[in-house]
Amino acid sequence: MKVTIRNPVRREIALDGSLKVHQLLAHLNLNPESHIVIRDEELLTSQDIIGNDDAVQIVSAISGG
Repeated sequence: MKVTIRNPVRREIALDGSLKVHQLLAHLNLNPESHIVIRDEELLTSQDIIGNDDAVQIVSAISGG
């Protein structure tokens, strides 16, 4: 899977296999309460499965002001 992380600097990584959203966030040491995962402009839940051929974006859900 292709993962684009915007936190706030953009970086891209590639991972093999399929993972649930909560597993991906844990693997990347990202807090699931402060990050959202998007696939094809659709917000994913923690139990959604991300397939090996999927491309997702991880975005920080918290911003400062």
